[in-house]
Amino acid sequence: MNIAALIVTGDPAIADGLLRLAAAADAHAEVAYGPDEARAAWTWPALILVGADLAEEVASAALQRRPGVVLVTNSAATSETYRMAVEVGAQDVAVLPDNESWLVDAFATASEPDGTWAATLCVVGARGGAGASVLAAALGLCAASTGLRTLLVDADPYGGGLDLMLGLESHEGVRWHDLAERRGRLNTATLREALPRSGDLSVLSWRRGEPVPVPQEAALSLFDAALRGFDLVIADVPRYPGEVGRAALRAADVTFLLVPAEVRATIAADGLSTALRRDTSDLRLIVQGPAPGGLTPEVVAQALELPSAGTFDRDRRLPAAIDEGQLAHLCRRGPLTDFCDGILADLSLQPYAYREEEAA
Repeated sequence: MNIAALIVTGDPAIADGLLRLAAAADAHAEVAYGPDEARAAWTWPALILVGADLAEEVASAALQRRPGVVLVTNSAATSETYRMAVEVGAQDVAVLPDNESWLVDAFATASEPDGTWAATLCVVGARGGAGASVLAAALGLCAASTGLRTLLVDADPYGGGLDLMLGLESHEGVRWHDLAERRGRLNTATLREALPRSGDLSVLSWRRGEPVPVPQEAALSLFDAALRGFDLVIADVPRYPGEVGRAALRAADVTFLLVPAEVRATIAADGLSTALRRDTSDLRLIVQGPAPGGLTPEVVAQALELPSAGTFDRDRRLPAAIDEGQLAHLCRRGPLTDFCDGILADLSLQPYAYREEEAA
């Protein structure tokens, strides 16, 4: 395993405290008990934590200047502390135990590979039963089948559960209930391992029963980790989004508004699109047929004044497939799959550097 952080100290209290924080962040850290021992690994880890007890020795060793160095002290920082930080070449000073949360975040960041932020898509239905959850799940299945590490986020606590739709309800793993009280930065590797998944598709949904409220901080923490840890994030957002839905919309590169080819659905979408524009910058229309009254996608797009991302007809096999948890099987081929493939192709998504990380 690669070392995420090197702790340089002879003080047992500092060493034990920092190792505990590294474990909380799921980061691999090792201790060097002097500058000579630290020299061999000085350029490897993303994070170097130098105890104040060895600051003068490290400064005298003339180790290579580099980013990611933090001076750590277990007493109040003084002007002398900052002088030592300059001598060591540290960019930050951390005080134990006052700055423990900051240090956990630093460990978590150090343990993650450099990579590109994930693309984020939201899907919102113009009315109940429009099929937004199905479209979001189908996009996730199609993306994962191409090798994109994909996270499907269920932002609708009253939607019945995307894990159930995909036949993953019995899979072990965290749900929103487990993350609702989460504070601070989430480690992406831990998140990927903790979620229920099938192949390259991970799912974050809700446990059965009454949903728990998810505060803004927990929602933002989840999406921050998701953007750092996946190639693509797809969120199924309800018409009344709540904290999770709003966090998804604000993170979205593109939001798709799914409108059945019906007059009432189009009228409902008019007000909804106005509300969505407050939280998302790129809103596009998808029209779902068939049209019982002959309403064309062009007329819907003109009425809503939204750019069109395409149209598809609802598959008659969907209700049975969803009830049986067989949506993944249905999405192996068919018009919905072809439509989703086209959407993803238009976005020109490619797997990021995480494949190289695993291959190494």
